[in-house]
Amino acid sequence: MAILKTWNKKEISRDQALALHNKYKLGALEASILARRGVTSGGDLLYFLEDDARFLTRPFEFFQMEDAVDRILAAAEEGEKVLIFGDRDVDGITATAVLYEQLKRMKIDVSWRLPSGDDSYGLSMAAVEDFAKNYGTLLITVDCGISNYAEIQRAQELGISVIVTDHHNPPETLPAADIILNPKLSDSGYPFAEISGCSVAFKLAQALRFSQTELYKQDICLLNVRDQSVVECLKLRNMVKRKSFEKDFSDGTQSLSSSGLIEFLRGEQIFVWDAPAVSAALKNLFGSGVEFNLFDVRPEAAKIIPYVSNATLQKLAGLSKIALYSQDAGTELDAFYNIFITYLEKKIAQSFPTIKECDERDMQLVALSVFSDIMPLKNENRIFARRALNTMNTGRPRSGLLELMARQGLLGKKICAKDLGWNVIPALNAAGRIGSPEDSLELFLAQSPDQRDAFAQKILDHNERRKDLENSSWEYLGGRPEKSLQKFNGKFCLIVEEKIHRGVVGRIAAKLVQRVKVPSIAMTKVDDIYIGSMRTARGVNCTDFLDSFGDIYINHGGHAGAAGFSLTAQNFEKFQQKIAGLVQDLKLGADEDQTVDIDAELTAQYVNDDLMKIVDMFEPYGNENPELIFMTQRARIAGAQILGKGERQHLKLYLEIGSQKWPALWWDQAGRYKTEFNEGDLIDVAYNFQRNTFNGHEGRQLVIIDARQSL
Repeated sequence: MAILKTWNKKEISRDQALALHNKYKLGALEASILARRGVTSGGDLLYFLEDDARFLTRPFEFFQMEDAVDRILAAAEEGEKVLIFGDRDVDGITATAVLYEQLKRMKIDVSWRLPSGDDSYGLSMAAVEDFAKNYGTLLITVDCGISNYAEIQRAQELGISVIVTDHHNPPETLPAADIILNPKLSDSGYPFAEISGCSVAFKLAQALRFSQTELYKQDICLLNVRDQSVVECLKLRNMVKRKSFEKDFSDGTQSLSSSGLIEFLRGEQIFVWDAPAVSAALKNLFGSGVEFNLFDVRPEAAKIIPYVSNATLQKLAGLSKIALYSQDAGTELDAFYNIFITYLEKKIAQSFPTIKECDERDMQLVALSVFSDIMPLKNENRIFARRALNTMNTGRPRSGLLELMARQGLLGKKICAKDLGWNVIPALNAAGRIGSPEDSLELFLAQSPDQRDAFAQKILDHNERRKDLENSSWEYLGGRPEKSLQKFNGKFCLIVEEKIHRGVVGRIAAKLVQRVKVPSIAMTKVDDIYIGSMRTARGVNCTDFLDSFGDIYINHGGHAGAAGFSLTAQNFEKFQQKIAGLVQDLKLGADEDQTVDIDAELTAQYVNDDLMKIVDMFEPYGNENPELIFMTQRARIAGAQILGKGERQHLKLYLEIGSQKWPALWWDQAGRYKTEFNEGDLIDVAYNFQRNTFNGHEGRQLVIIDARQSL
């Protein structure tokens, strides 16, 4: 008998859904789903409803980004040798490809290196020493480096400058790098911490492209006079807001000299919207003896954006999409900033058309990293992923990705996040798992289609070997996961097995979590070193858990959901003792697998092909944005098939919902037919609504999450 799952359909107020429906012109069903998922603020909704690249965070929000760009520009000018060091997984490989291609475009003498063979995670001493012997002077880490204190100290001793670009949780003591770009640093300046390592490298590449324009390092001040008396100003540098000023001069108590306005504007390029009107307002406030050197943006902007030719800032504030999503973006100055940035971006695109092309090309690699590193599908991660999927689905997958997807039979169908997560990403990761990450990188860097096709086949061969290693490693475990679970009072699982291939310890840890439903660690031993990987379950933070062990590691790092580490055999006993102590006080959340969160209950009239439009609207799915789950009552089982051979057999039902009959797959549940359910039964069913592409034909199907007899 199957374990009964709890079905939850969160109660929401009608007013809450109606407010979303009215303000954002959403359908009733979409509005109710968003409200039920807690996506109700304008800031969150923006990333669900928009995919314009102008909503991405600007790279110079990183406080040290300008320093990083200047150091790389200096390397280009002086002909220095530059090394990009990345990680062996998809995030590290894509980050390396993005930055390497950009530096090559800049004619920089750049090379790359990844951990290969039995190399450990992160920057190695050997890589530093070898680079120094080759007279290298600038080392840039991507998707690693934040924990490489000793290696970076050695680089500094050898006269090598180091720029760290990373996104892993920083240790208490940071490495002494010249520049660190990591959104998880409290003083990074970057407003969204949960981006991938490749995303950080992409931001650096974007900043380098921006440095080609005349706007780089330009200080600009926007000025507006509101209500004929309020002077408001905004300082920008590299298209990022830096300082603001606002004073009301209506009551005469504020003089120009004492207000601070002159000091704020000194040395600035002052841009206004409708210079005659602003000049008249300033003259009225301060008299004709004060001259302001103003540059009128409106005529120039109108050449690129015609509809603004006669528009006032007040009118533009009402038209602004950003204002729609933000309570703070409806002022005239905000409207000025938004239209000014739009104007600059369009002007840059006209003068440097390759910038947009590079962004679109790179964003496909960023999307792979977002999915592979299980980044939360919110904020700008959604724009990265949506734009990349759109590019792939409009026949423009980037080189390397095109050849791999062709060999996997993915071309010609609508690609979704699941296709990347089940097919593309595991294949790319496989090369790194078996010690050859350079093959995945070469796939993206190779210049000829024949070379890329050969690497694509090589990667698929690696993936087959990875599957074999994973299966054989898993077979060694037998019933040990359950014994470990019992040992740790049902709260944790630790498996140590030297026969596990080091490249698949992460996969084994993930399979342990699937099997025993608690946080799990898988470990193997290579020579005198233990190598481990942890995967989370039930709300346990992996890095917090591992950080509490103290200084027993050779190295360690990761995220809340997954982390890796290594330690010497000498520290293994201490490690086991620490695990036993920590697990006693470990607090676990609910088992997610036993709870079904219903997004919407649908009657027969809503279960039709149009439902796919709503499913697509919520794409991409992933971490913090699971697939939509619908529920329908009293569906009739009109027929059934048993699929698969061996132990894992699946159930395919044909469900009558209203006048339509739908195929409905239920994975691993063949045993429930003829025992709990029979043909003709009426059932309540919780399900995903999905595409089913077969032999070039696209249909619709349900994928059952849970079902129960109707009352």
